[in-house]
Amino acid sequence: MMAAAYAIRGGMSSSRYGMYHEVMARPYQLKKRAERQDQTRQRIVEAAIELHQTIGPTATTVTDVAERAGVGRVTVYRHFPSELALAQACSGQYFERHPAPDNERWLAIPDADDRLRAALEETYAYHRTTEAMMTHVLADARDHEVMTPYHAYWQQAVEVLLAPWKARGRRRAQLRAGIALALSFDTWRTLVRDQGLTDDQAIELVQRLCADAEWPHRMSMMRRAS
Repeated sequence: MMAAAYAIRGGMSSSRYGMYHEVMARPYQLKKRAERQDQTRQRIVEAAIELHQTIGPTATTVTDVAERAGVGRVTVYRHFPSELALAQACSGQYFERHPAPDNERWLAIPDADDRLRAALEETYAYHRTTEAMMTHVLADARDHEVMTPYHAYWQQAVEVLLAPWKARGRRRAQLRAGIALALSFDTWRTLVRDQGLTDDQAIELVQRLCADAEWPHRMSMMRRAS
């Protein structure tokens, strides 16, 4: 009322003040609406993530997501018109919260054995942190396109760890396979969950397997040096 009176005293009619007030209020209303939409979208993503790591992507339905998020199915489809769109949003947010180890840091470790050990320590800690999600996702959606960056990361990690080793030809191919096996979530889960090893014991085991692939080359180098 005071604002209206001031506007009228200043020469603005009541009708013009009403139009002025409506124009000024519209951006605020649009902002609040956008915030509500963002909050709804976030609830949907959070619901999907929770379901994926408890019952798995295959068992998760749109109805499940809607109920967990407290919205209707139509609202889910309004924000995510396809299964792929929702999967991409979920995987993007999950891996943003759970970033994989920085494998470029491993390049600063020159010794092959030391580099492998440091990488495995970080990798197995990461597998332990993401176990609930990856157990379901790799079982249900290992080859889904949203998993492409995940697989690409570990392929790059293999090359980073392979670089300082001197083996060539068939031995190098075996070593590459051994490192890939050592880094795998499935390997960690088999050794730790199924076989009851600690992370350190699992690391010692896979390090020996990798060293065995390199051993003939090391023996050859030792014979040449003697």
